[in-house]
Amino acid sequence: MKAQTQLLQQVLELDPVSRAELIDAALASFDADGAQAIDAAWGREAESRIDAYEAGQVRARSARDVFEDLSR
Repeated sequence: MKAQTQLLQQVLELDPVSRAELIDAALASFDADGAQAIDAAWGREAESRIDAYEAGQVRARSARDVFEDLSR
């Protein structure tokens, strides 16, 4: 348990961004295969949306318009 306490102390001394990156890496290690599948699916979705935009099947909207619609 002493090693864990020492490790925790070292982690808490990191800057917030480094701690967040460490947490993200630790959590991802629990389900690496699932995370890869999700990342791949999002990659395919992003490519599909780009293709649809470039083919003129969808149009772009400004962030301002989107947020205005959401606030109504």
